[in-house]
Amino acid sequence: MQLKRVVVTGLGALTPLGNSVPEYWNALSNGVSGADFITKFDHSKFKTKFACEVKGFDPLNHFDRKEGRRLDIFSQYALVAAQQAYLDAALDNKSINPDRVGVIWGSGIGGLQTFQDEVIGFAKGDGTPRFNPFFIPKMIADIASGHISIKYGFRGPNFTTVSACASSTNAMIDAFNYIRLNKADVIISGGSEAAVNEAGVGGFNALQALSERNDSPQTASRPFDLDRDGFVLGEGSGCVVLEEYHHAINRGAKIYCEIVGGGMSADAHHITAPHPEGLGAINVMKNALMDAEMQASEIDYINVHGTSTPLGDISETKAIINVFGEHAFDLNISSTKSMTGHLLGAAGAIEAIASILAVQNNLVPPTINHFTDDPGFDPRLNFTFNKAQAKTINAALSNTFGFGGHNASVIFKKFIA
Repeated sequence: MQLKRVVVTGLGALTPLGNSVPEYWNALSNGVSGADFITKFDHSKFKTKFACEVKGFDPLNHFDRKEGRRLDIFSQYALVAAQQAYLDAALDNKSINPDRVGVIWGSGIGGLQTFQDEVIGFAKGDGTPRFNPFFIPKMIADIASGHISIKYGFRGPNFTTVSACASSTNAMIDAFNYIRLNKADVIISGGSEAAVNEAGVGGFNALQALSERNDSPQTASRPFDLDRDGFVLGEGSGCVVLEEYHHAINRGAKIYCEIVGGGMSADAHHITAPHPEGLGAINVMKNALMDAEMQASEIDYINVHGTSTPLGDISETKAIINVFGEHAFDLNISSTKSMTGHLLGAAGAIEAIASILAVQNNLVPPTINHFTDDPGFDPRLNFTFNKAQAKTINAALSNTFGFGGHNASVIFKKFIA
């Protein structure tokens, strides 16, 4: 069977660095941190008092009051990013068949705010089970893809992938595969997460996963720095419109780049810690390269998982050197989580957008907050520390690794007709 080509024709982003794709990319290019003290709840008793929150977001600018109350914030974020991507791709019912348009979304947690609020409300009551009738439809992780399809009338494949921090990369890989297997013409894909709340911060604090650098939130996310002490929790949403090549050409769509390969693997090692030698990361990158029918030497930039954890950063760099050999020292590496924080299930989506725009603009966004070299890393690796670097980028690989040992990598390439 001849596989179809798949291109990217639309982007949408709601992030800690900006509430649109241009704002997001401008901040990435200029090395801006999205971290600050938490405003969503009283953080005074928490070990970590900061996060990368979405800023200036008012649901009433996007939803009427009644609709907004029926949507958890993770679904609100999803709908806003999806609308941006829908408009950016100039989709309309004249040029698409809604039966051939799908939505494949990713979220690691789903409606955590709703779950927390409903349980707290019950616990404060007299034991009578008074729950909001929208409790379950607001909370379940698959509901965001449902809302997007309902809003636009898309009747193609529709589901949500849940693989922790790899969720939205898995969603994009599934979307890519459905299109190239001719099971859809267009798929709206990406992910959303909204875990900056008491349960989210408290839970990750209990795992000792978060940075506790409360004296300097903006410099707390320090991937590959000697003094890194954990990740910074983020929130938001990213959306890409993936489309079959001829379908895009026939309707005159603008094309950002081509998606050419995706890989998946499991560490089969530990529920939260990466494999110390990066075996899962090695396999997932090799699988992505094999799927794309590319040599390692053809990759110019890797948007790494790079969470700023002591173990994870080391494991990933070991894997990169294993897979890319000497070429590892010629390509650029950067962790945009140094600016956005870690968006959990939505991380892959916004980092895919960063990779796509890096390919389009021939610019590698930096890894900010580097102060002290870690002797545990090979000094020949180019982490693109502190300042963006101009470079011809013909192909970029984006890594996402999740709790449970879930790994997903995707490759974007300059579009050539």
